[in-house]
Amino acid sequence: MLPSPTRADIDLRLTPAGGVAFSVLAGIMLLGCSEQKTIAPSPRVAVEDLVEGTATGWPSYGGQPSGTKYSALDQINTGNVEKLAVAWTYNTGEISTGTPQMDATIHQVTPIYANEKLYICTPLNRIVALDPATGKEIWKYDPGKPATGMMYGSHVCRGVSYWEAADPAERARTCGRRIFQAVSNGVLVAVDAESGKPCEEFGAGGRVDMTALDNKGEGPLGNTSPPAIFRDTVIVGSAVTDNKYEDSLDGIVRGFDARTGAVKWNWNPIPSELSSRTGAANTWAPISIDTKRGWVFLPTGSASYDTLGTNRLNAIPMANAVVVLDAETGQLVWSYQTVRHDLWDYDLPAQPTLATIEHHGRMVEAVLQPTKTGFLFVLDRQTGQPLFPVRDMPVPASDVPGERASPTQPVPTLPAPVTSQRLSADDAFGVALFDRNECRKKLAALRNDGLFTPPSLKGSILHPSFLGGTNWGGVAYDQESGLAVLNSSNLVASVTLMPRESFDPTIHARPRVATYEMRGSPYVMLREVQLSSLGVPCNPPPWGQLTAIDMKTGQTRWQIPFGRVDLGGPVDSLPHWGAPNQGGPIITRGGLIFIGASLDSRFRAYDLKTGEELWSHNVPSPATATPMTFRHTPNGKQYVVVAAGGHGGFQTKLSDAIVAFALPDTEKAR
Repeated sequence: MLPSPTRADIDLRLTPAGGVAFSVLAGIMLLGCSEQKTIAPSPRVAVEDLVEGTATGWPSYGGQPSGTKYSALDQINTGNVEKLAVAWTYNTGEISTGTPQMDATIHQVTPIYANEKLYICTPLNRIVALDPATGKEIWKYDPGKPATGMMYGSHVCRGVSYWEAADPAERARTCGRRIFQAVSNGVLVAVDAESGKPCEEFGAGGRVDMTALDNKGEGPLGNTSPPAIFRDTVIVGSAVTDNKYEDSLDGIVRGFDARTGAVKWNWNPIPSELSSRTGAANTWAPISIDTKRGWVFLPTGSASYDTLGTNRLNAIPMANAVVVLDAETGQLVWSYQTVRHDLWDYDLPAQPTLATIEHHGRMVEAVLQPTKTGFLFVLDRQTGQPLFPVRDMPVPASDVPGERASPTQPVPTLPAPVTSQRLSADDAFGVALFDRNECRKKLAALRNDGLFTPPSLKGSILHPSFLGGTNWGGVAYDQESGLAVLNSSNLVASVTLMPRESFDPTIHARPRVATYEMRGSPYVMLREVQLSSLGVPCNPPPWGQLTAIDMKTGQTRWQIPFGRVDLGGPVDSLPHWGAPNQGGPIITRGGLIFIGASLDSRFRAYDLKTGEELWSHNVPSPATATPMTFRHTPNGKQYVVVAAGGHGGFQTKLSDAIVAFALPDTEKAR
């Protein structure tokens, strides 16, 4: 259910000492180098005729409505990427660490390229049109969002969406081309893509106040992801407040008329008989569209409360599920649940990736759904059935009075999980003997029955943590090689349900511990990343990885430690340790993976075939966003663009920069 700042942003940022400090890592060289895992490659498959593999623009958040984060451009390629240089930088002018006058800003936008312009949103939800060749501002629209009072005290926007009328005559008129944005205070806006002026016929003066609709529950409504668009329907999910209300707002997804803003349909994941007792199961991550079928693919989250389910013992099959609706009517097509009766905040955190894969010798249209647990579910797009076997794994029972954990959980046999899922006290990590012993004692004191250990009054291991596994960066997929690439984090956390009468904020609300009031329940929930007193994670590295999976076989082709932390000065953390990361990868036909996500203010390119780092470049602060690439029609040049804004949750340097890279003009364009 977590909206934008992801749970790590919340749990780490709200406490002064909460960042994963790594301040002691400089100069400590106690670990040997890790070996990269390599598996023999499969033959490349020629699929140039498939829709998901042919796009050369970037008209929507995931590159295409299918969310493959793939570009068929190859002007920049493995042979010349080392010559890539900064073409331009645009600064939004919006940076705040969080003050009484201004909530914190989180700069995670992925620009889109449409109508021969770049369109972005800023943390304050201003929409900006940029000249793609120079980065100069063409126009700016300000929705007038308040400076304070945002959900979780943060301003964030991950992207905007583009629509144009099918009729050329209408398209040529004002607002025949539109930019849509779901503002983080629950307002849907539409502006003219040429001028930035509000489309007056949409809603009330270009705005639809979604908070005024019947959202069935308590708490504020927010948005962090861009709308999805199919033909003339604008589809919007929502963000709600986690672990605060028993009956949170229901996670209603709506389809709006792109011209008038009228509601065309509503879909609610919460069964009507439970709507007064629970809520959420909301779609806060980006949405995908199968344009051929006219289907919308939703990644839903957990029902409220996230970590206590005594109020929702009945099955809620549309929570923590890939849900497919008819994009024109909102009617259910099929759904597949990845976590039953979620007690861990294991939302589906990323856009479903719609890809065509070779499976048992035939081409199959599939859905690739990454999860916080580190599993990648691979489903038949037509039926929702798993393409690789999924077994029902027995999991631990809850010992919380009145709780009833699901006795089993679905576990894919392939692909292998992309992060660690089991940790014992004897596995505790430390950079020195004393902090390893600290971590061993911490882990030994917690309930630890492996993956899906339920929250407890004693305190339970949460591994993977609420950060994941994977998070909103999602999957990038290359049709030709059949490789799916995703980044992941690897941290151990704990979750404790403390009886309300025992909770003393002067004792228990300490640094590094996030507290959640869970109104109406007998408990206050405490959650923290398990770190030593030196600020180092208690689980062994790598703490972040980049993984390529051969979707023909489900086998891992290669996996490398990913992510570093800027320790100040010339020294970063050790490369084979990896680090927690935020953002995602993209793939180009030039054989490259581009990714920021790391906490060391470097933007990188990797060889898709091998995972070898081929290029990196300093950016103003960590690029904890997903990049994009496009070829600008007037000059024929390919650009790669990323937001480099830093990460408040990890206490990095902050910035307001959008940075574009291109080859020098002396390089011959293909």
